[in-house]
Amino acid sequence: MVPTWLWLLCLSVAEVFPEAQPTELYVEVPENYGGNFPLYLIKLPLPPEETEGKIVLSGNPGMTAEGPFAVDAESGFLLVTRVLDREEQAEYQLQVTRETEDGHVLWGPLPVLVHVKDENDQVPYFSQSIYRVRLSQGTRPGVPFLFLEASDEDEPGTANSDLRFYILNQAPAQPSPDMFQLEPRLGALALSPEGSTSLDQDMEGPYQLLVQVKDMGDQASGHQATATVDVSVVENTWVPLDPVHLAENLKVPYPHHIAQVHWNGGDIHYHLESQPPGPFDVDTEGTLYVTKELDREAQAEYLLQVQARNTRGEDYTEPLELRVVVMDENDNAPVCPLRGSPISIPELSPPGTEVTRLLAEDLDATGSPNSHIVYCLLSPEPEEGTEGRAFKLDSTSGRVTVGDAPLQAGQSILLQVVAADLGGAEGGLSSTCEVTVTITDINNHAPEFTDSQIEPISLPEDTEPGTLVATLTATDADLEPVFRLMDFAIEAGDVEGTFGLDWEPDSSHVQLLLLKNLSYEAASSHKLVIVVRSMAELVGPGPGPGATATVTILVERVVPPPKLDQESYEASVPVSTPAGSLLLTIQPSDPMSSPLRFSLVNDSEGWFCIKEVSGEVHTARPLQGAQPGDMYTVLVEAQYEDEPTLSASATLVIHFLKAPSARAPTLNPVPTRHLCTPRQDHGVVISGPSEDPDVAGGHGPYSFALGPNPTVQRDWHLQALNDSHAYLTLALHWVEPREHVVPVVVSHNAQRWQLLIRVIVCRCNVEGQCMRKVGRMKGMPTKLSAVGILVGTLMAIGIFLILIFTHLTLARKKHLDHPVDSVPLKAVV
Repeated sequence: MVPTWLWLLCLSVAEVFPEAQPTELYVEVPENYGGNFPLYLIKLPLPPEETEGKIVLSGNPGMTAEGPFAVDAESGFLLVTRVLDREEQAEYQLQVTRETEDGHVLWGPLPVLVHVKDENDQVPYFSQSIYRVRLSQGTRPGVPFLFLEASDEDEPGTANSDLRFYILNQAPAQPSPDMFQLEPRLGALALSPEGSTSLDQDMEGPYQLLVQVKDMGDQASGHQATATVDVSVVENTWVPLDPVHLAENLKVPYPHHIAQVHWNGGDIHYHLESQPPGPFDVDTEGTLYVTKELDREAQAEYLLQVQARNTRGEDYTEPLELRVVVMDENDNAPVCPLRGSPISIPELSPPGTEVTRLLAEDLDATGSPNSHIVYCLLSPEPEEGTEGRAFKLDSTSGRVTVGDAPLQAGQSILLQVVAADLGGAEGGLSSTCEVTVTITDINNHAPEFTDSQIEPISLPEDTEPGTLVATLTATDADLEPVFRLMDFAIEAGDVEGTFGLDWEPDSSHVQLLLLKNLSYEAASSHKLVIVVRSMAELVGPGPGPGATATVTILVERVVPPPKLDQESYEASVPVSTPAGSLLLTIQPSDPMSSPLRFSLVNDSEGWFCIKEVSGEVHTARPLQGAQPGDMYTVLVEAQYEDEPTLSASATLVIHFLKAPSARAPTLNPVPTRHLCTPRQDHGVVISGPSEDPDVAGGHGPYSFALGPNPTVQRDWHLQALNDSHAYLTLALHWVEPREHVVPVVVSHNAQRWQLLIRVIVCRCNVEGQCMRKVGRMKGMPTKLSAVGILVGTLMAIGIFLILIFTHLTLARKKHLDHPVDSVPLKAVV
């Protein structure tokens, strides 16, 4: 009979989901159901009854067949026909379809999962009825030494299979009834804190524990089972280990046994750690191994820790420590320090001065013979002919010092030192160390001149200031540029500062220069003492005699050679000119110079002569053989009267003209004119001949030109005004003030005449007039009359002052005789 609640449930589901067809139906069936069968489970959402075919219930492929399940064709309920056992089968996967007679599926399949709901019908059981375990003294409390194992075949994850472990009894109960503790969920058996203390004080045992396992978790109800645990208490063999000494580079088969540990308890797992990490291992028996060769220089000592652990990786007790010491062997040669920059020591360093200290390193054990280093100097060897060595070496400390042999600045010496271990004994290892030593310069040499006496030097007294007089060279035997810098000075012989020195800061040459004008009359010679000093502080002896140089300078008196007013002269002479005719006058450029003496040179025809003092050139004889249009050149030479060796010369070019007609023209005289400098708008008018029948007859005008002297053409300008007159002016803004003779050539047809125009160039005042020197005027008072006039003037001034003071005195007296009140007031206008 179907229970009423089940029918109501099915009807409510059918009403709510009349047309629903779930993808999968889930149904639970209690295991070991004690009611009547068949048991209706759920109404299936089948299609309407009008549908043809039959309902088929089957299991899915790979699953158990439908077995104890069926479908009521009338009601459409899924039902179970017998009792189900979850431990036999926990789930059933069914399919419901509607098929035709020939197996064609008309509807479905509808999957149905039937789960058998577990019932606590299984009793838990231990994996062993009796557990036997060894317990070592020294085991820490709370660290499990045994894990109890129990099983329950009820559904996992439910209370039916939730197991708890308990200690029911401990025998014996001494020294404490609670020697052990059991973790309820895991079944981990461990010493209690009280039991650990008691066990370490007095070993007891064996112990027998009655343990229980119960399902249903912490609920009071549930199935249970018991088992016995026999605990044997054993001696603690976990004792400290002595240090192990292993030779480095040990040639033995590896892994190599080095120590043994043993935990006396059961269920043991060994674990090894090394600080720092090293090639060590431990096996399951507690045997410690080294797995490869050790290198003491890489690591001299290791600290190993061995742990005894249970299956959960918990330490039973404190780890054991094992110190592994790697023993040294002489497998490392001494290592020289890196070769760095050269070591510098100053020259003249006294013997015993420390140069360097070689500190070779040996990686072998410190303090052992393997690292005992001694030193031996290989080079430099003593030089031939010298006593002692440049350097000495302390074989123990490696200290290098300066020896007895002298050192030269600028040397670069390579020290080679052998460093050997084992104290230099046979069989030791060695290395060669190299150190470069540079001998640095010190300023121990004073500069010196290469020539301490300079040959006398002659200088004309008109030598221009700034002229190089001499160049002196000094040397310094030092090497450092800073020590070779020199300072020069004139120490004596130049009180007036006539001379000076010039040199570059880093140069060894100094130039002696003339700074002021020389005067033969003031000093005909100068004797200069020049000193050279080092700019840096000098070390050692002071400057020697070569630090000074003496320069003797002789002043030459200078007389300038004479200079003529023109570099060349030209004159035009008719071929019919009689002897004694004046052609021109040669004059010096400076009228104030010493008197000159003139002469003619190269006058092969003897046609001309010159007056020795005045410089006037005349015809010496008739010009026979001269042809009109020819030129004749002679040389004019001028010498000082008191210095015949000083002379000047100029060329004189004579142009021969044809003889004039019977009635020759006469040249108008040109009076001496004055022109201002700087140049003003004034000039000199030059006229041609006063009478010329050729010009009157219409044969052409006169032409005017300056003489060919370049100086004349530079200083003067000639401009034609008309056919008979020309205008002479200054060509330069400034011409030297003096009397100038300007040659002007007048030409007409083939005839040429030369006019010598005398022009006085003077300085002008603001009105453009020449400022001339005035001579003594007639009637000018003498000195005595001038003194008389001055005395008379002073006496007149004195008399005039006396009269003024007398008048002022009388006026004051009159003012005192008449009071102010008696004076009438002045009317105010």
